[in-house]
Amino acid sequence: MSKAIPPLWAPMTDQAQFWSDAAGRYEQDFIDPYHADVRNPLLPALTDLAGAKDRTVVDLGCGIGPLLPFLATHFRRVLAVDFAEGMLSRAREQCKTLSNVTFFRKALTALRGLPRPVDVAVAVNSLVLPELGELERCLESVHALLRRGGTFLGIVPAIDSVHYLTMLLLDRARQTGMPERAARKNAAAQAEHELYDLAFGEFRYRGLVQHFWQPFEVSYRLQRAGFHQVRLAKVELSWEQFGAIKDLAGHPPPWDWFFQAEKP
Repeated sequence: MSKAIPPLWAPMTDQAQFWSDAAGRYEQDFIDPYHADVRNPLLPALTDLAGAKDRTVVDLGCGIGPLLPFLATHFRRVLAVDFAEGMLSRAREQCKTLSNVTFFRKALTALRGLPRPVDVAVAVNSLVLPELGELERCLESVHALLRRGGTFLGIVPAIDSVHYLTMLLLDRARQTGMPERAARKNAAAQAEHELYDLAFGEFRYRGLVQHFWQPFEVSYRLQRAGFHQVRLAKVELSWEQFGAIKDLAGHPPPWDWFFQAEKP
């Protein structure tokens, strides 16, 4: 179920260096929210916000830049932010023909110095800072970056989706006649419970640390940061990206959470 499988040859603790090293295998190692089989509310929401195309948008944690060409088509100015130089290098290459995209190497907790005000901020699977203090500073930085009436939207990985997948795997094992105790062990192994702190929503693997979200937490933390009118919707992922367990495709797929919120 893990959303990121780091390169096995590069254990490390420095997050920026990890993401830089992961950039070369990004498509192979990460769940793709833009996959053709994924039901994703993000792009329609961004299209609605583009309006007369005279707006500025910032992609916070742009990664290798999969969203940037779309943003460049729909917005007047695009700011692309990431803290990993390896990711920015690939994103620059992808956008070399786009004249309205500007790149910045910054942590999401330190967005001072970016051109202001920004009309729209988007963060796709980048609000995963494991320390809650840093995560709160990140949300406050985004709030300060946006103009009044600006919109913040994005996608966060869902810890409740791991619980859902565990339930399906448990029932699948039980249906084969496996005793419940063994079925629980089987489900925990298939859902990679050893990589998660399911109580606190944390994912750890060879130096990578990410925060996974509960749906009620999304609204709670955004409101604490000063946002209002928070809207949530599921990003229904593709079973095709779940390898050996895609035989569960008769069930609704796992999900991440899409959010949209306003700065008063």
